[in-house]
Amino acid sequence: MTGPVGGNGAAMGIGLHSSDGVAEVIIDFPPVNALPVQGWLDLAEAVTGAGKDPGVRAVVLAAEGRGFCAGVDIKEMQRTPGHDALIGASRGCFAAFAAVYECEVPVIAAVQGFCLGGGVGLAGSADIVIAAQDATFGLPEVDRGALGAATHLARLVPQQLMRAMVYTCDPVPARDLLKFGTVLDVVPGEQLRERAHALAQKIAAKNPQILRLAKQSLNGIDPVDIRRSYRYEQGFTFELNLTGISDDARQAFVDGR
Repeated sequence: MTGPVGGNGAAMGIGLHSSDGVAEVIIDFPPVNALPVQGWLDLAEAVTGAGKDPGVRAVVLAAEGRGFCAGVDIKEMQRTPGHDALIGASRGCFAAFAAVYECEVPVIAAVQGFCLGGGVGLAGSADIVIAAQDATFGLPEVDRGALGAATHLARLVPQQLMRAMVYTCDPVPARDLLKFGTVLDVVPGEQLRERAHALAQKIAAKNPQILRLAKQSLNGIDPVDIRRSYRYEQGFTFELNLTGISDDARQAFVDGR
């Protein structure tokens, strides 16, 4: 299994490659990996398909460029009339986060540079996070007129820090998450993919039936249903959109204000 998924087959977008029991799903939306609606849906399709492939035992979720993911494509929202892009981004993010979380095999997120908004949703849904030394994690949603992915941030940082990050929109470096144990390792950027693949190969060497049941059992004992929790958050974003506050905040971002 190899090549781009969805879209028009262009080089950029969502890539999917498999070798020796490990599938790599790659995000590539220059310049900052802000995903359009179709990008989120393609990502969900790629991760779900990789997990269903009987030859795959682990998935590495990685990205090209200087950052892992800057979240949704706000410019797409602002140039699209009506609410289609807003609703599409909401549904796309929900599908992508759920696909990572529910993938039938373990998912390792390899995070470099900025991991913002929807990027936190992806990393917080993964089984394991490996980060580059320059990686930072943050939720700028309040500044963008949105709410969401605090559910996933709460899987990466303690409760009070999560609240401070939501209110201030300040990011934290990967080394802080390392001490919490929510990032497994922090490595030089040039070693990131190699480290993630080495861990994936170690996992892929295990019995595939046991691995899949292990993933299912671990999801089953999670204290929070992250799908329901995130959907609850999304309801407040819809409320902000109805008031017009969100549109003002998004336009200020687009205008550089």
